[in-house]
Amino acid sequence: MRPVTGVRPGLISGLTWLLVCQLAGELVVRLLGLPVPGAVLGMVILLALLCWRRPPETASVLRAADALLRHLQLFFVPAGVGLITFLALLREEAVPLLVATLVSWFVALALVGGLVTLLGRGEPAR
Repeated sequence: MRPVTGVRPGLISGLTWLLVCQLAGELVVRLLGLPVPGAVLGMVILLALLCWRRPPETASVLRAADALLRHLQLFFVPAGVGLITFLALLREEAVPLLVATLVSWFVALALVGGLVTLLGRGEPAR
């Protein structure tokens, strides 16, 4: 039997690991009623697994992740379609969205600046 053209060995195995971690995250979120997205918890589970047992450079999960990252721009298509779909609603709520975006940006900037200042006090000046 000839291998399928374009599919590298181990890619399916790596994608399976990624999807299993996402499924585990979704299940934990649904069972415990946690206020975080299941995909985020799935990434935390994947990170824990990768830290617990560091895979070699040729591991299937790393190859699958690299393959997905090469086509990362495709993951923005659904978000773009959502923006176009709700364009009228976004236009109606433009001012509150702009204010919320600017306020959250300034709060994040102030927090990071304060954290850098706080952490930088312990180090000698160069």
